[in-house]
Amino acid sequence: MLVQRVLMPDSSFESWTVLDDSGPVAPIERYLAYLTDIERSPNTVKAYAHDLKDWFVFLQMRGLEWREVRLEDGGCPLSEDILNTGP
Repeated sequence: MLVQRVLMPDSSFESWTVLDDSGPVAPIERYLAYLTDIERSPNTVKAYAHDLKDWFVFLQMRGLEWREVRLEDGGCPLSEDILNTGP
């Protein structure tokens, strides 16, 4: 997976996308497009692209689907303590 800069032809419009072996990663692409649509800075979109790429790689390495991930799957050593803490 890699983060790729996107420049629109005939304009100075810049954005970012995340690619895997088959092209743009659809859920990431949709979110980055949303950020662009609400006029977030290209630097913000770039930062999200890198963070989301890292997250999806993490999920891939653990065999998890992004839609089914739970807090316990996050890899945080404290997640068990947080989940088991009651009032």
